[in-house]
Amino acid sequence: MSSWKGKSKGKPWGYSVFLAILKYGGVSPAYFLLRFVSFYYVVFSYQSSKSIYYYFHSRLGYNRIKSLWMVYQNYYVFGQSIIDKVVVMSGIRNKFTFEFDGRHNLDSIAAMGKGGLLLSAHIGSWEIAGDLLKHINTRINIVMFDGEDQQIKAFMERVTGKLSVNIIVIKDDISHIFKINEAFQNNELVCMHADRYLEGNKTITKNFLGEDAKFPLGPFILAQKFRVPVAYVFAMKETKFHYHFYASTIKEYLHLGKEAGMEQMTNDFVGEMEKYVKKYPGQWYNYYNFWQ
Repeated sequence: MSSWKGKSKGKPWGYSVFLAILKYGGVSPAYFLLRFVSFYYVVFSYQSSKSIYYYFHSRLGYNRIKSLWMVYQNYYVFGQSIIDKVVVMSGIRNKFTFEFDGRHNLDSIAAMGKGGLLLSAHIGSWEIAGDLLKHINTRINIVMFDGEDQQIKAFMERVTGKLSVNIIVIKDDISHIFKINEAFQNNELVCMHADRYLEGNKTITKNFLGEDAKFPLGPFILAQKFRVPVAYVFAMKETKFHYHFYASTIKEYLHLGKEAGMEQMTNDFVGEMEKYVKKYPGQWYNYYNFWQ
């Protein structure tokens, strides 16, 4: 069975082409070029297209024609999210607007003085969400796998400049755990995905869209180990120039005990993730065999 490798398929020269278009022509011509790039991926990226087709056809129940169309749309909107990230983070002039739903929940979790864990998934635009979180009155840390091609990472850092959030990279050792602990002790917020895992990591099996799937246990263990409150956050693209940010009510699970708390926390996350996948079905960017 194919699994997620934590790698990006993008190439530095591809980013450079789109950046030149954005600087001199704006978002619309970049989106136009993206139409052809998206079609290329539908045809020539068989494994990823097969996986996302299964999601639309077998899990959401779309017919074959609609499922194929949604595969194309999924690549297209995913490409838009990357373009939007570059535009927002590099300060290119733009017309983007943002709506905050639950902003007060994040202000409240920061005011609790315990630190906090914000869990999300590969839905919508995580990078846009990270940029929006800079308005919260505490430092924001984003945890991610060091899976991007080093040339692409260097290119993005050169274009966007210093990020408004701190990046904690997951490595083979446990150095990232100490950095996460330090962030919590400083009453900072730590953001991470909880929908993907690398082979060999601890997982928990949950029913997702009608079929069993494995989710990483690591993010939920962190919340219990460091005794921090949890919120679930997502940033979704609603129109060409508009994003909607969602933050759930604050959840605390310590009073439930270790096993019951872990069970409730994972159930809550999977429930939140399923809610937004159903509401924005074309914005879950999953390109490997997610289900067992």
